[in-house]
Amino acid sequence: MHRRHDLDWLRVIAFGLLVLYHVGMYYVSWDWHVKSPAASITLEPLMLLTSPWRMSLLFLISGVATAFMLERRPDGLLRRRSRQLLLPLLFGMAVIVPPQAYYQVVEQLPGGYNESYWAFYGKYLSGYHGFCDSDGCLRLPTWNHLWFLPYLWAYTVLAWLLWRLLPATALQRLRQWAGTALHGWGALLVPVLVLAAARLLLVNRFEQTHALVDDWYNHAQYASVFLIGFLAAFSTGFWESLQRLRWQSLALAGLGYAALIHVWYFSGYNDAQPAPLELRLALRVVWAVDQWCAIAALLGFAYRWRNADSPLLRYLTLAVFPLYILHQSVIVVLAHKLKPLQLEPGIEALILIIATFALCLTAYALIRRCAPLRPLFGLPAMAAQPARPAASPVSD
Repeated sequence: MHRRHDLDWLRVIAFGLLVLYHVGMYYVSWDWHVKSPAASITLEPLMLLTSPWRMSLLFLISGVATAFMLERRPDGLLRRRSRQLLLPLLFGMAVIVPPQAYYQVVEQLPGGYNESYWAFYGKYLSGYHGFCDSDGCLRLPTWNHLWFLPYLWAYTVLAWLLWRLLPATALQRLRQWAGTALHGWGALLVPVLVLAAARLLLVNRFEQTHALVDDWYNHAQYASVFLIGFLAAFSTGFWESLQRLRWQSLALAGLGYAALIHVWYFSGYNDAQPAPLELRLALRVVWAVDQWCAIAALLGFAYRWRNADSPLLRYLTLAVFPLYILHQSVIVVLAHKLKPLQLEPGIEALILIIATFALCLTAYALIRRCAPLRPLFGLPAMAAQPARPAASPVSD
């Protein structure tokens, strides 16, 4: 069983886009931990270019990875994945994430906050819930951007239970059924129907909290694409269908994106004059089309590079997990520290992007050489690290 280098590249690209997205969050009108004085709606259409599909793509790739790992080395998988996902989560909540919450309180708390970071940190560890504004109280401690880790762990447990409890023949039949359903145009239609149903039925009923226990719309979309990846991982027909339909997928995603942006930013509808209910429902379907067809296009175009290995890819494949853990705290701290300089937003954003990548990659260069730090950032122990992973499309 060979490694899927196309999925490695897509995973690297998706995490790179995540850095750009979180820098963008500093400059748009949407709520975030710190905000630029120049924040406006200007960048929001560009941000929405990746919003519908970026995290779903990562969950789908993780579903494929889980299938590969269960096929290659099933014994102890749940223990290994728990260590790889939950240990960095706990470390991140204790060490990496607190500066985000601190600067959020400093910038957004009514009346300001003038105590030191260490005074705040004591309250953070104690579970203090007294930092409140008109939108509610900040819940501490928090995992903020690390929400991906507990969600991925939960879905991994689900896949492990399917593998553990179902007879091998039943799981094989389930995969064969998925391969049949996801063949040809079914590779586009079936996931779109699933995601459209989730959005129509749940998005208006459940706020997207990233809190795991009450986030039912996000579970409906992310668990669905994870299971698609898990069940279709070995289906050649699925991957070849996506390759054949890559241009059609790209066109559908582009049309869906254009429709969303037109209605939300150029049609005149707003909070004071909302779009009619029929149009809002139609846009939920359009969102699902954009969401899955963008993923399908990326998978289809990348499939031809499934055997394209390189030293750079091997380096970045391991680097993206520490970069993911570190990047948002780096962005928040840098943005807050740069604010007094009153830089032109374009220059400031460029500095934030370059500095974030540079600092995170420098940190990775140190982390990978430090045995005690490696497991805290999701890297295998030095003694256990193979020369080259053999099968799993992703290592986290």
